[in-house]
Amino acid sequence: MLGGAALLAGCSGPTPSDGDPTEASAAATPAAKAGPVDRPDTRRVVLVMGDSLSAAYNLAPEQGWVALLDARLRAEGRPWRMVNASISGETSAGGAARIAASLDEHRPGVLVVELGANDGLRGLPLEDTRRNLEAMVRAGRAAGARVLVVGVRLPPNYGPEYTERFFAQFGEIAAAEGAAHLPFLLEPIAMDDAAFQADRLHPTAEAQPRIADHVWPVLAPLLDETGAQAPSTGA
Repeated sequence: MLGGAALLAGCSGPTPSDGDPTEASAAATPAAKAGPVDRPDTRRVVLVMGDSLSAAYNLAPEQGWVALLDARLRAEGRPWRMVNASISGETSAGGAARIAASLDEHRPGVLVVELGANDGLRGLPLEDTRRNLEAMVRAGRAAGARVLVVGVRLPPNYGPEYTERFFAQFGEIAAAEGAAHLPFLLEPIAMDDAAFQADRLHPTAEAQPRIADHVWPVLAPLLDETGAQAPSTGA
């Protein structure tokens, strides 16, 4: 494992805030020459609800792994797009509080839940984290979305009993709720100090493609309208 809190402390950040909605309108008279018309985006949505590990902390948004997967979807001509609703500093309680409105707004076909790290860093009761994550997974499935639960690890200084129970809960929730499971988001870079920013907490821009490539094999099967839930990978 990467030294210290680099596995998870990168999840902390600014106080969560909701973005302001924007509106656009256009009008034309019959006598006017018609200009370009914005057509609605009919691609289905992969909604990512996470913390700073998914929010491209301290990077340009297009450098993060979520945006890189969106570019891949476009390049492959898939009828899907990524919507990143991740917030630096978010806890599972914050995600659970936002899930209903987020599902109603974006109506995703796939929901990716990457939360819980900040709970662990604060030593919050595992029962509370589990309850919040279960609520998010169930809400997503009730809304007709396939769900991917993304796990993370805590630094060893939190004690073996807590850290092992913390890590295990993601797989247990996914199995119990019939969701797909990626055990550890940072697995391909966890042992590489150069893959983290100067704070030794947040992945660099150069590391983001490795994270995207790690997520893709579990996410891709969920985009198949006729396919079943993707299996868990690793342990």
